[in-house]
Amino acid sequence: MIEAKNLTKVYGRTTVLNIPELTIPKGESFGLVGNNGAGKTTFFSLILDIIKADSGQVLSDGKNVKGSEHWKSYTGSYLDENFLIDFLTPEEYFEFLGSLYSLNKEDTRTRLNLFSDFFNGEVLGKKKYIRHLSKGNQKKVGIAAALLFNPQILILDEPFPNLDPSTVIRLKNLLKDLNKNKDVTILVSSHDLNHVTEVCERIVILKEGIIAEDIRTNEDTLKKLEEYFSA
Repeated sequence: MIEAKNLTKVYGRTTVLNIPELTIPKGESFGLVGNNGAGKTTFFSLILDIIKADSGQVLSDGKNVKGSEHWKSYTGSYLDENFLIDFLTPEEYFEFLGSLYSLNKEDTRTRLNLFSDFFNGEVLGKKKYIRHLSKGNQKKVGIAAALLFNPQILILDEPFPNLDPSTVIRLKNLLKDLNKNKDVTILVSSHDLNHVTEVCERIVILKEGIIAEDIRTNEDTLKKLEEYFSA
């Protein structure tokens, strides 16, 4: 579903990402871990054509994402709150996004009902602009928006920080449910090794922009990750 080929990104004299080859098949739950500055957000930004690669390409469903539009119709993503339209209320924001995907207000509200447990009564009906919500509730808005139109690819950059424990559990269950039928390709980056091990069947470790490990998740994965990062 997603392929990176000879992909590099350079800032100044520093190469922040260098991936000769990486393939993420359709329906895989893919985790990306690494210390700060490892290149995780850079990689996601290249997949989403937010920044320009210095060399190489990212293919989505066999087609280059650079300068194209085809992938946008089936890709949902949330990187951080800067991508939200924060002068809208959550309801206005969801209705706006729904209109982009030909959803009327009733269809949008129906889909939002699926997130009622995830919202936990803290997002809708509060008569607040998104910018006045807590960081955690802003993240709920962003994650729900990424899922609103049933994407084939879901990209979440650090989705767990700022969420309370109950919401973290709900989010992990939501991601596991999405992965059951292998209809959605899920990409998650996280500093929390426990969470990413629990929701991802494959985990790649980035170190200074290079793939250091590519692991299939099993009962020993968390221990292996902890040993790697404590070395």
